[in-house]
Amino acid sequence: MAIENPHLQSIVDQDGAVILDIERGLISTLNPIGAYVWQGLQRGESLETIIANLARETGEESLIVERDVREFVEDLKQKRLLPQ
Repeated sequence: MAIENPHLQSIVDQDGAVILDIERGLISTLNPIGAYVWQGLQRGESLETIIANLARETGEESLIVERDVREFVEDLKQKRLLPQ
């Protein structure tokens, strides 16, 4: 799921990310884990790949990571930062 919206600009650093929706004039902030997921989506990685990598890097159980990432992606969709 690559993010291809010319109205979105984002800045990512070690503290998280800021996403600017230029069209709607809205700013969203993400914590470092949210920024990790956002960057994976920008690179076109599948959710399964993002989940597996995140679980491996954090040492957290895969099912918990999967639940949290899928909820986060749904939240991004609700905010219209990702396509439905």
